[in-house]
Amino acid sequence: MVTEKQKIRMAIWRMLEEKGVATFPKPVVGRIPNFIGALRAAKMLSRHRVYQNASVVKVGPDSPQKPVRKQCLIDGKLLIVPTPRIREGFLKIVPSSVPSNKFELASTIRGSYIFGEKLSLDNLPEIDLIVVGSVAVALDGWRLGKGEGYSEIEYAVLRMINKIDEDTPIVTTIHHLQLVNHIPHDKFDVPVDIIFTEDRVVEVSPRKPRPSGIIWSLLPPKKLKEIPILKELGSKVHQ
Repeated sequence: MVTEKQKIRMAIWRMLEEKGVATFPKPVVGRIPNFIGALRAAKMLSRHRVYQNASVVKVGPDSPQKPVRKQCLIDGKLLIVPTPRIREGFLKIVPSSVPSNKFELASTIRGSYIFGEKLSLDNLPEIDLIVVGSVAVALDGWRLGKGEGYSEIEYAVLRMINKIDEDTPIVTTIHHLQLVNHIPHDKFDVPVDIIFTEDRVVEVSPRKPRPSGIIWSLLPPKKLKEIPILKELGSKVHQ
């Protein structure tokens, strides 16, 4: 049975393709969709106080957030990037260790492995700002990823090891066509505080509550096997 969440994802993926705003990598079905205007959305974010006040920024590894990752390097912000599917935890990229003519490369997944350092949970710094990719976002802050829950797991892990707290801002960069009126949500879902599109900024008010950690009873056993940091965290929690 196709869930309401998946129906929304499919409608957004189809519309972005039909309207001609989806861009490489294509097709966008099954992905956090890249879009024409991703650079403009990143610039909108870079001009906002929530970005300017941050020294350590965690940015998702997806294609539409590549301009955000590059902007962080240009602006000298410590960049934290989750590895794809969180299989190898998190990478730290220090801008001063990257030649300025390599910022473009360092902002890609391949480049993040070249210039980044893998961190254990204990060695992660405190994070000032979280930037996530989205398939769809509602005006009240609830969002949909591609349906595999990695952003939610990353958030929950960081909460449990006290690298972020309830007040750490969470933002997303999307095309305005990805804005929807309503998204159903579950207790493990993580809402955003501010939405940056290529032509507008939407500040969510009031802020929605967010989970304080992993809800172990709802975590699929498959994820425990696939994501080593969950085993590491589980051993810390249950010591």
